[in-house]
Amino acid sequence: MENMQKQEQTGKIPKIVFATNNPHKLEEARAILKGCVDVLSLSDINCHDDIPETAPTIEGNALIKARWVKEKYGFDSFADDTGLFVEALDGAPGVYSARFAGPHCSPADNIALLLEKLHGEDNRNAKFATVVALVIGSKEFIFKGEVEGRIAHEYHGKAGFGYDPVFFPENSSLSFAEMAPDDKNAISHRGRAMRKLSHFLSSGL
Repeated sequence: MENMQKQEQTGKIPKIVFATNNPHKLEEARAILKGCVDVLSLSDINCHDDIPETAPTIEGNALIKARWVKEKYGFDSFADDTGLFVEALDGAPGVYSARFAGPHCSPADNIALLLEKLHGEDNRNAKFATVVALVIGSKEFIFKGEVEGRIAHEYHGKAGFGYDPVFFPENSSLSFAEMAPDDKNAISHRGRAMRKLSHFLSSGL
């Protein structure tokens, strides 16, 4: 973290690339890391690559994306990958959550397929898991966040993204899509992983 430490000593907030162009993820990350680092997107560094996500685990995919930015563009970087793991589907869609309904599917397509597969199923238990991979200089770090919950039978709320309209976190009467952004960040899988990242970066280790 030598480069970041030098920037901190000069009073400048260090810049780091979040290997995503997803505006929802960027908004969440910038809110959590505000004052700690200046979060750049892939488009901010003119990276328009179709970064492959070919690993069999969410940890592997996060590392692929963070390494890609560091190796090809020279920026310290972090990347995340998230999976929805549904108990009744033996952990599916898991690492394939973003493309559950096919390579060019929409979030609505994914939700429709999930609800179809769970039709008539009483066991709606599920969990979200996020892995954030950080590459700084020649070092790599992993941060994980999870939240247990259940899958609803229909849409609830219009906020959030992905599977948020059908995921109710444990002990909540609201889906992720019904929550205010700050409330969601406080308990979400990505929020938990990002806060671990924020703590690490703030510690100067």
